[in-house]
Amino acid sequence: MAVFRHLAPGDPLPRIVLPGPGNPQFSVGNLAGRYLALCFAGSAAAPWARAARDAIASRPDLFDDRFAAAFLISSDPADAEDPSRQRPQRGFRVLWDLAAEAARACGAAPAEPQPGAPLRVFPRWIIVDPTLRLIAVIPVAEAGADHAAAIAVLAGLPPPDRFAGRPLQAPILYLPRVFEPDLCARLVALYEDRGGELSGFMRQVGGRTVGAHDPRHKVRRDVILSDPDLIAETRRRIERRVVPEIRKVHQFVATRMERYLVACYDSGEGGHFAPHRDNTTMGTAHRRFAVSVGLNEDYEGGEVAFPEYGPQGFKAPLGGSVIFSCSLLHSVSPVTAGRRYAFLPFLYDEAAAAIRDRNAGALEPAEAPNG
Repeated sequence: MAVFRHLAPGDPLPRIVLPGPGNPQFSVGNLAGRYLALCFAGSAAAPWARAARDAIASRPDLFDDRFAAAFLISSDPADAEDPSRQRPQRGFRVLWDLAAEAARACGAAPAEPQPGAPLRVFPRWIIVDPTLRLIAVIPVAEAGADHAAAIAVLAGLPPPDRFAGRPLQAPILYLPRVFEPDLCARLVALYEDRGGELSGFMRQVGGRTVGAHDPRHKVRRDVILSDPDLIAETRRRIERRVVPEIRKVHQFVATRMERYLVACYDSGEGGHFAPHRDNTTMGTAHRRFAVSVGLNEDYEGGEVAFPEYGPQGFKAPLGGSVIFSCSLLHSVSPVTAGRRYAFLPFLYDEAAAAIRDRNAGALEPAEAPNG
């Protein structure tokens, strides 16, 4: 007898990374911050899938990529080959789950493959909140009652930034007085003297962690510190002024620091970083906390935001820092005037160092994990 995984309201959505048109590794979790509707359809050509798509198209006020986004998740190889089954529309995407891994994780297919039995996906809607926790699971029903029920659930929800009934504060630390103004000025001068190089982001491809560049996702230039004395200066301040606060709030003792670099988001080239998480590849899985020290204030835009917890952006004061878990979805809004300079290390502990050593072979030798 087939066994299915049971998901219920309040459960976290399993991590789903699938190929789709134009993106071989689309992470559903990177669209957190709005309601998501996942339609496990089996095949985009099936009548249930066509009806689901019609229901989504009938409510552009809901599926606008601001309030909600919908995904049709197909396990039919023909869907990946037939452009007519991939028609894009606002607030709607098609993803290919050809091995049914996502369907199994979400209870839409047997948890284990059935020897000799054809793959079968049991259609259902799964609706999740902006923090990727389930609101409703709606299985297939007669006469389109499931589609009507899914639309009714979404239509009855409050704005995404009030999904919990009130505005939420992102679980971050916001600390002034981490670096002195003089140290900030020296780091900015170092960047200006050396000039920065475009940095990319890390992606997991075929068991390897490789660097990627896409200006739609990230535009930033970095300078890596090489002066041992300057490195020691920055490290001492993080150890004395950031590590104790992390220990107090999170009961986590950071013992190691990775990346000594000055980053620059330049308005002249549209500096920004789209929503992402800092620990989703084998080469970055050891990262525990990200630290963003502001080195200047004479710029506009460039705020760090945490979409799962609302639209509020954070701009550290001169020498101050925003500190957060590397698991949090975060973004840097486009810098619209001037340049934003920041010092951007990661912190971790001895247990995480063992993970880093274990995964070192998965990192392409030429790549530095600066994402």
